[in-house]
Amino acid sequence: MSEVKQEVRQFYDQVGWSLVGEDIYQNARYEDLRPVSREYIHRCHLRVGRHLKKKGRFILDAGSGPIQYPEYLEYSQGYQYRVCADISITALCEARKRIGSHGLYVVSDVANLPFKADAFDGVVSLHTIHHLPEDEHLQAYGELYRVLMPESSAVVVNGWPASTLMSSFEPLVRLSVRLRNLFRRLAGKTDARVEQDTPGEKLKKGAKDGCPKGTFTNRHDYAWVMEEVGGRMPVEIFVWRSASVRFLRSLIYPWLAGRYWLRLLYRLEEHNPKHYGQVGQYPLIVIRKNGAGSAVQEKTGG
Repeated sequence: MSEVKQEVRQFYDQVGWSLVGEDIYQNARYEDLRPVSREYIHRCHLRVGRHLKKKGRFILDAGSGPIQYPEYLEYSQGYQYRVCADISITALCEARKRIGSHGLYVVSDVANLPFKADAFDGVVSLHTIHHLPEDEHLQAYGELYRVLMPESSAVVVNGWPASTLMSSFEPLVRLSVRLRNLFRRLAGKTDARVEQDTPGEKLKKGAKDGCPKGTFTNRHDYAWVMEEVGGRMPVEIFVWRSASVRFLRSLIYPWLAGRYWLRLLYRLEEHNPKHYGQVGQYPLIVIRKNGAGSAVQEKTGG
């Protein structure tokens, strides 16, 4: 196992999937769980199910984690079994607590899945591929496609390395952060800003300040997915969620009509899901497998 994968497994076994409250994992610190954002985030989660078969025998959850959000449970309701594959044993133990005999649990690397071709009626992989070494991303997409049954779909959710839409709000976000920190200092409170380490340094620095750091991530952009992944298998990109956590926490507040603005954003996303999938923060990547077979298409020379 590579050093990167060992780091990721260590983080999730020891930190990321540690419970810090009732049904709340430490990894939730990277999400905005405030009531003002809850409706928007809930509706975005449900978009995954639109692109999956409603029922079948097996659905693969590649990088399942503990199935930490209630909406995640809905993806497998019409399936006989949800196969949870994850590199973290802690994740699989927590997933078993949630779905019990409805699940099958496999310690597995998403870039090297131990399943036969055409085995699954549906596949989901949420916020997982970006934890792999860069040279294994395309291999992971190929594995999801390989194990997918013909006439079925796989749904992958990851974040872009940068978002055109979110970048346009960055001046307002920075102003909000400065004002918030100023008010905290005036009130005599400790500055709670999160240390901005590079991804590979976060875990290595440890938790000296009592605040666990994140783990390795490496993201590809829209052009890479369309050219590299789309050159080998049928791919469409829709919006999963346009708004980043940084945007939500900095600019969305109840006293600024936050729910209204998020409802407006959601309607815009619904009206033009492919545009916001490209310019927003989190795309929903749909891989469809036709009836021609399981072999991943090879790129042809120009």
